[in-house]
Amino acid sequence: MGRRVLVAGVGMIPFAKPGRSDTYNVMGERAIRAALQDAGIDYGLVQQAYAGYVYGDSTSGQAALYGVGITGIPVVNVNNNCATGSTALWLANQAVEAGIVECAIAVGFEQMRPGALVKHWVGDRPSPTSRFDAVLEELHGIDDSLPRAAQLFGGAGIEYVEKYGADPAFFAKIAVKSRAHAANNPYSVFRTPITEQEVLDSPHIFGPVTRLQACPPTCGAGAAILCSEEFARKHGLSPEVAIKAQAFVSDTETSFEPKSMIEVVGAGLTRRAARQVYEAAGVEPRDIRVVELHDCFTVNEALTYEALGLCEEGGAEKFVNDGQNTYGGQVVVGTSGGLMSKGHPLGATGLAQCTELVWQLRGQAEARQVEGVHLALQHNLGLGGVGVVTLYEKLS
Repeated sequence: MGRRVLVAGVGMIPFAKPGRSDTYNVMGERAIRAALQDAGIDYGLVQQAYAGYVYGDSTSGQAALYGVGITGIPVVNVNNNCATGSTALWLANQAVEAGIVECAIAVGFEQMRPGALVKHWVGDRPSPTSRFDAVLEELHGIDDSLPRAAQLFGGAGIEYVEKYGADPAFFAKIAVKSRAHAANNPYSVFRTPITEQEVLDSPHIFGPVTRLQACPPTCGAGAAILCSEEFARKHGLSPEVAIKAQAFVSDTETSFEPKSMIEVVGAGLTRRAARQVYEAAGVEPRDIRVVELHDCFTVNEALTYEALGLCEEGGAEKFVNDGQNTYGGQVVVGTSGGLMSKGHPLGATGLAQCTELVWQLRGQAEARQVEGVHLALQHNLGLGGVGVVTLYEKLS
């Protein structure tokens, strides 16, 4: 590990349903300005920028950043599926940690359209997720009338229930918990509480997945400014949060052989990234009080509890039923409401997670605040595949 990297400032905007947001460049600019104001610095001090988005033309990052300033700095546009925002954060962290720059910004934004995610480049080239689809096809078949992601994660849910004898209704409890947390988050799209029965009775999609167990497409933006300790001293800044450890991984052969839907959707990715972070930081999962994870489906949240080591393998059902994933339990997962309730604007998600955890560590999360937070863990997953796990620490 190189230099310690400080989180000088964070910012995000309230997420919105497609068609009810500003355009991507305006959303990105608003998040950047919020992060700059939070850090207490001028944009002219930023030396590199990493802009994450999935659905947009090349150089959309410049369009968002130029609204704040046209300073000639390198602007790197990043697309890594649903882990795009955390990939931008990882790149900014690397640049500062390695001493390449003293201050960098990561911004993520997404202007999405209604409906399930679709592939835009089809017909004349192979799909980048063909390996994942091949396992789904062999184990469950593929229904082109259903969202592909729901079939992948729904298939993982089927495997989990069969492997551990779990009652699939426990997945619905995760959605109820997410809405309860989102009720206290003004940045969240869906804040109305729901019941377990409402979740189970919502339209069925695939396997144990119903509509209220799948994250919605939303629009939004988030940003984080990272700097070195020397930069902070030079400019009179007093950041309260640092990145203690971070890991970025992609698939290995075990994602596809032996054939397992649980592995296809990233459980192995998460497990490896988490272990790297824990080893680098010298901490255990039990040391962590708050987590923002990639709950694109309730099934994935359950799988991620185990992959992050928050509970034992096969123990997610008991973990949920015992309330260990919420206030008063072992760890509070998704204080923001998570992707399920806050929304999932792909490029913005990783930076929104970062912002929520920084607020938690500073004690600025208002009604969502978890007491005694000194470490906070972020998990962001992208099929195709990529896993990013980041551990933040409160500075004394």
